[in-house]
Amino acid sequence: MSTSRSGRRAARATSRRRRRSAVIAIIVSATVLVGGAAAAFAMSRASVPTTASVAVGETATPAPATPSPTPTPLTPQEQLLASTDDPAACVVTFAGEGVTDAPQLQTQGTLYAGLPIPASDGRVFAGWYTTPEDAAGSAIAGRVNGADMVACTDQQITLHGAWKTPEENAAENARIPILMYHQFTAKPEGEAGWLRGNYAYIGDFDAHMNHIATTGFYLPTWDELSAFIDGRLFLPTHSVIVTDDDADQTWFDLAVPVVDKYKVLSTSFMITAYRQDPAPSPYVLRRSHTHDMHQAGANGDGRIVNWSVPEIVADMETSAGVLGVKEVMAYPYGHYNDTAKEGLRQAGWEMARTIEPGYVTIGTDKLALPTVRINYGMGLPALINLIG
Repeated sequence: MSTSRSGRRAARATSRRRRRSAVIAIIVSATVLVGGAAAAFAMSRASVPTTASVAVGETATPAPATPSPTPTPLTPQEQLLASTDDPAACVVTFAGEGVTDAPQLQTQGTLYAGLPIPASDGRVFAGWYTTPEDAAGSAIAGRVNGADMVACTDQQITLHGAWKTPEENAAENARIPILMYHQFTAKPEGEAGWLRGNYAYIGDFDAHMNHIATTGFYLPTWDELSAFIDGRLFLPTHSVIVTDDDADQTWFDLAVPVVDKYKVLSTSFMITAYRQDPAPSPYVLRRSHTHDMHQAGANGDGRIVNWSVPEIVADMETSAGVLGVKEVMAYPYGHYNDTAKEGLRQAGWEMARTIEPGYVTIGTDKLALPTVRINYGMGLPALINLIG
């Protein structure tokens, strides 16, 4: 009897222990669940506006995103450099009072091309200079044009413009010589025959170019000469233009190395029906001596004074197609008349050089430019007497 009661008491105790363990397990599980829900609720509360910050009936607005920084616009100079992958590219910027010309892209190691010639009422442009000081003094040595090579620092350079008054321009009274050479000889005694006078001794030519290169001469480009004639551009008295007629082989063999040595801008007038050689030097400009009008016409004069305006136009257009430029030409044999001039105008030529002696001044007829002829036997003293 007592054993039975002990067994029952033990069984009841075991049952109570099992119920307590189950209750504890349930309490622990509930605690975990309640804690997780509370944490989730707290997080959700943190992610939405409270009733204190959002009025009844309003919609909560997310915080704005941080804006991306606005890119800094490229300068005109940077835009030009970004437009090319040429490692020799150079941006030329123009500065100075009254100068409004946009920057240009040029190529280092080549001659400047197409530099602007600004215009201003009551003033005459006096050129581009490498420093403001040179511009203020109109120093010839510091003046830059298409006779100079482009040289930049970090792919950029600034040129400074200068001005003169019309009175200063007139007072300069510049008379610009256009030197005209033909063939060349290495013989000090010259060549024989009726063309003897055409052959300049190469030793004299060397002395001429050395004088021009070392005594401060300014070498105008053809567009500058045109602006000078119009009274829009100031040229110093100490200016000269060097030209050769016919592009004879002696020009290539003897004269061009001298041109290169002294870096003197020169113009070769080519008869394009006979020669179409590329420029033999960066300092040599190719210009037209007509395509096929350097022949005598029916009356013994050059074809250009025998042909009609349409024929002249056609010939000159053919020549321009070879050379890729118009601008200035040289009359064959120096022959020209009103028909020839009209043909040139209609073909798009602005200037033409004759063989008539003289100097270019303000107001000179652009289709009848005079020249200074160089003949055999004209040494340095003769040149100095002609051009200073």
